[in-house]
Amino acid sequence: MLFPTSVFAVFFAVFFALHWLAVPYPRLRKAIILLGSLFFYGYWSWKFALMLFASGAINHFFAIQIAKAPNARIRQRWAFWGVGGNLLVLGIFKYTSFLFTKFMVPLAVPLCARFGTTDQLISLQEQVLPFIERIVLPVGISFYTFQALSYVVDVYRGHIKPARHVIDFVNYLAFFPQLVAGPIVRASDLLPQMEDLPGYNTPINTGRAGTFILIGLFKKMVVANWLAEHLADPVFSAPEDFGCIDAILGVYGYAVQIYCDFSAYSDIAVGCALLLGFTFPFNFNAPYFSSSLQEFWRRWHISLSTWLRDYLYIPLGGSRCSKARCARNLILTFLLGGLWHGAAWTFVLWGFFHGIYLAIERPFVRRITTANRFRRVLGQFWIFNVVCLSWILFRSVDTASVWDILHSLVRAGEPTLLSVQAIVVLLVGFGMQFLDADRPAKLQDYINSLPLWVQGAAAAAILVIILGLGPLGVAPFIYFQF
Repeated sequence: MLFPTSVFAVFFAVFFALHWLAVPYPRLRKAIILLGSLFFYGYWSWKFALMLFASGAINHFFAIQIAKAPNARIRQRWAFWGVGGNLLVLGIFKYTSFLFTKFMVPLAVPLCARFGTTDQLISLQEQVLPFIERIVLPVGISFYTFQALSYVVDVYRGHIKPARHVIDFVNYLAFFPQLVAGPIVRASDLLPQMEDLPGYNTPINTGRAGTFILIGLFKKMVVANWLAEHLADPVFSAPEDFGCIDAILGVYGYAVQIYCDFSAYSDIAVGCALLLGFTFPFNFNAPYFSSSLQEFWRRWHISLSTWLRDYLYIPLGGSRCSKARCARNLILTFLLGGLWHGAAWTFVLWGFFHGIYLAIERPFVRRITTANRFRRVLGQFWIFNVVCLSWILFRSVDTASVWDILHSLVRAGEPTLLSVQAIVVLLVGFGMQFLDADRPAKLQDYINSLPLWVQGAAAAAILVIILGLGPLGVAPFIYFQF
């Protein structure tokens, strides 16, 4: 179920009404949240909804066993099985095809040729590939698996206690606004809100909620969809047809598209949660204004970057070690972060690129952050282009496509995509960063001072404008595939 659709609008209206009508009945309300979230996810496939529920129940069981374990050894054993079970499920659904077709088979081919067992390898492929092709990747499995992992690890570390009841944890894991594409909300932030649900005395910041939802709809339906249709998709689909100017427009177009597309989902998720009385942390904070790549990762997909920091980078040793080990930790963290995004060599290379750059940049970060304004602006321009270069790896379907795009960037040719509208949409999309995080706080306070009927009428008018400006149809969010 996509956010910017009439189906979701009807679903949210019904859920909103039931959620607030059931305030005097907490158990019924928790059941409504659970059934509503499973219905939202099960709109694609009820099999995946049952899998999500099972994931919640099993991870809660592991957390309970860890909390009541009589000694550290048994606690560690339960934590190992909890973490290992989550990674195994994620690996089966997301990486089986990649490991077999892109890793194991290429390694086996020369060995089989040497020992004369090529026919056996072909026979194995014929038997295994049909099974692998039947594996369907559940939408958003990476997001809710990471949330489950953080819950198990935090209980093991003693940072949080297990949920009071299994339904509280499953509601935390399956809560529909953030289920499919984040933000990756920690149990320490959302689980207490699920245990003690917001009541009638909870202040609802309608100005903040409405602003986030409308900004998100504009980013997705107007900017991201237009850039995908007119710039990014044409260039990345057939780079050999375009010269350098069009290729640059396509790469810049994708950079702005993926920002508007992904931050739009996070904005709408935050806004919908606010209307239901729940608070999420914001996930983007003007990332393309960063003057270093380290700063970029503190502003881009904040919930993932902090997750990687707390559950991977720091346990590996973080920065409290030698320069060589610190560089190793950065590269390994971002290699795995790239692989989290997708089972393809392009994602691995994308993560490796970021890890290498961060390791090289690290000794100079303090100098960058204390530079004068002119140098910071130059740094922002440089980092934006570095990130855009890395998006070529992220967007391309394979390494051959990466080389095609790079060749098109230096190929002469008559521009066919350049237009005033393209430049305007790029600038508008880039400028949406001025509305990230708490930047529109004054506007939100002003909206809150208006009567509710004025807020509703203004929101309806803006929504009509967005629907009129946006192209027909709504493409799935980019991060649905992760």
